[in-house]
Amino acid sequence: MTKHGTLLTRAAIRVRDLSESEESPSVRMKIPMVIAVFALVVAPVSAHHAFTAEFDANKPVKLTGAITKVEWINPHAWMHIDVTDPEGQTSSWSIELAAPNSMIRRGWNNNSIPVGTLVVVEGWQAKNGTNTANDGHVTLPDGRRLFAGSSGTGAPLDK
Repeated sequence: MTKHGTLLTRAAIRVRDLSESEESPSVRMKIPMVIAVFALVVAPVSAHHAFTAEFDANKPVKLTGAITKVEWINPHAWMHIDVTDPEGQTSSWSIELAAPNSMIRRGWNNNSIPVGTLVVVEGWQAKNGTNTANDGHVTLPDGRRLFAGSSGTGAPLDK
């Protein structure tokens, strides 16, 4: 047997000896627990992104349009609006809002802006140039101006 083969055999014997020890059940229970905690902590963090990862602070947009859909999903709520330009062409925009929990704490709820409501959105366009924006403020027909952006992500209103 080669030197490496002997070392591998000895390592296998040690692993088997450890698995047969009295401490083994607690060790075996701790490993999955550590993995589960790690997954719970890392998954939400990795799902979230900084403002600068997707949006351009140098591309502010001011859009006026009717709401076609509002999605209260994690990690961000989304508002969809149809914007008509001066030539009469309509384009659909997807507006990223803050997390639903943050929106609720700011006074929003799923009835705050019903489909069909005409709103003015001030935010920043996506870096890829699509009709996607990160919202800063939404102005409602009655003149109320609501903050809907994601705070703490490096967005211009964070500064």
